[in-house]
Amino acid sequence: MTTDPTPDLERLGIDVIRGLSMDGPHRANSGHQGTAMALAPAAHVLWTRIMRYDASAPDWPDRDRFILSCGHASILQYAMLHLTGYGLELDDLESFRQWGSRTPGHPERGHTVGIEVTTGPLGQGFANGVGMAIAEQHLRTRFGPDVCDHHVHAFVSDGDLEEGISHEAASLAGHLGLGRLVYLYDDNHISIDGPTELALSDDAPGRFRAYGWHVLELGEAGEDLDALEAAFREAREAEDRPSLIIVRTHIATPSPDLTDDPRAHGLAFSEDDIRRTKEVMGLPPDEEFHVPAEVLAMYRSAGTRGALQREDWEQRSAPIIATRAAEWEASMGATGLPGWDEALPTFGPADSPATRQASQACLTSLIGGVPGLLSGGADLIGNTGNQLPGRPVLSRSTPEGELIHFGIREHAMGAILVGAADHGGVFPVAGTFLVFSDYMRGAVRLAALSRSKCVFVWSHDSVGVGEDGPTHQPVEHVMSLRLIPDLTVIRPADGNETAAAWRVAVEGNGPVALVLSRQGTPTLATSLERAREGVARGAYTVIDAERPDVVLVGTGTEVAVAVDAAGRLSDDGTTARVVSMPSWELFRAQGPQYRDELLPPGVPVVSVEAGTTIGWAEYADASVGIDRFGASAPGATVLRELGITPEHVAEVATGLVGREG
Repeated sequence: MTTDPTPDLERLGIDVIRGLSMDGPHRANSGHQGTAMALAPAAHVLWTRIMRYDASAPDWPDRDRFILSCGHASILQYAMLHLTGYGLELDDLESFRQWGSRTPGHPERGHTVGIEVTTGPLGQGFANGVGMAIAEQHLRTRFGPDVCDHHVHAFVSDGDLEEGISHEAASLAGHLGLGRLVYLYDDNHISIDGPTELALSDDAPGRFRAYGWHVLELGEAGEDLDALEAAFREAREAEDRPSLIIVRTHIATPSPDLTDDPRAHGLAFSEDDIRRTKEVMGLPPDEEFHVPAEVLAMYRSAGTRGALQREDWEQRSAPIIATRAAEWEASMGATGLPGWDEALPTFGPADSPATRQASQACLTSLIGGVPGLLSGGADLIGNTGNQLPGRPVLSRSTPEGELIHFGIREHAMGAILVGAADHGGVFPVAGTFLVFSDYMRGAVRLAALSRSKCVFVWSHDSVGVGEDGPTHQPVEHVMSLRLIPDLTVIRPADGNETAAAWRVAVEGNGPVALVLSRQGTPTLATSLERAREGVARGAYTVIDAERPDVVLVGTGTEVAVAVDAAGRLSDDGTTARVVSMPSWELFRAQGPQYRDELLPPGVPVVSVEAGTTIGWAEYADASVGIDRFGASAPGATVLRELGITPEHVAEVATGLVGREG
């Protein structure tokens, strides 16, 4: 049985955190020291007095979550993970920011045990926390508080609050009354260029109160452990709204030379600065990574204290989970119940829906079969096919809601999706127009980096959008999304390919981008039979030709254009094979034998896609595409005028075959 630590031991522990926060970046000759030092008391209070966690079971579903939105202060989080027993050793801190280490420059989910979300791009972690709070609330309303009942904590900085994404996310969190959200704002008045007053004069308390947050202004309480604890506890009791604790801290405290110095935002401490600061704290001035045994014991005790809470949770939740085992397992895996895909729709020769309409039919079929499903959109739920017919809308009065109206907040929507996915227990989906994926790109990139299982639905995928003109007609977007590693981009050609794409999304392990059309498109003659396997492999033959003269490769609605072009070529005596390639990423994952079967070496290939041709040289010898902005006119007119026609494809193919011949 442990006793509460003495004030002197707590103060020593905080000083040890500050010592590690100087030593790690100094050893790496890279990193940020001052913020970690200033936040050491708040981190100590949170990990030893407030948060419910068990370091020996870092994946316990009902643990409190912590997000370091100011991810540049990563050495602080690594120090806490080491001290509380998550498996990081001093050797890991000593190899901070080095090749192959478990302590990269910014926290990375999936790379380091105990890291909940990948942070660094400011504002993203702030919005991720909103997604986590939504996921926690969803699980609590479905399974009850004996199964899910925890809080989401975050440290946020001036930079987080300056980024526009935090405004969007804070507004939605206040609107929804997400009371399990507790953020501490490190108000240190320091940015890289100098004092924050150079560019910032916001009334942060007023701003967040206007958003509907519970705001606690602690003033100069950055070193007052009891005041910090009281604020955290009060915030956790504010069940009807999120909380922001504002603390005036002093960067690089207690350095005699660099406290409140903008240089301390980065790598400011020389060996002499570190020595002098350690002398002030009473630490051995010439010893790096100093952790006294009594300090380690205090933090390890805090790290194991939650084991009793976890064991109690296991006993309370076990009967509930046992009676709903399949639903629980599917929710935790963000996947479907056995046989879920049997409800997916099929499409025949008489059907010609836009793929966004086909996607809506698929999403509707997931209701009940994918129990963690959450769907939503940025004021375009109907346009993108993200409705959940018959399911409640998420609101303050309906916390069980499964349909999320994000409002016109694409930046935050993307990051909220990532946070919900990283929390676990839900399968989050959200949509907007493809052209607005630019607003979401930071979150999408982090989803890919983190392997966060969520679905980005982007409709109105080409100049076929029509009259809205080039501002709303994506040209470069699909190709730019393909550049993101570990993001599976799928642009289905018809309804059956769309259903197959949803299989990939539900059964996969990472983020999927569904790129869907506004305009209708005919059902391919062979897709009902071939799309399921073909989409999973990234590409497949739509029109066979044993010894083709040319291969036409299309994506999305342009596959139908390629099919028509093949008919014209056949009339002229040229044999064409047509290949649908809905996903480059899935196709690349196939072996060379399959790739050569579809695209035989030596046979010329023409790509057909209503977007930029840059990149198609990987597969094609010639490309029919659009390397300019679109124009305002009916969609069919724009496509015709920009050359996305069977006639043009046949002409290019004929010329290519002639050159090859």
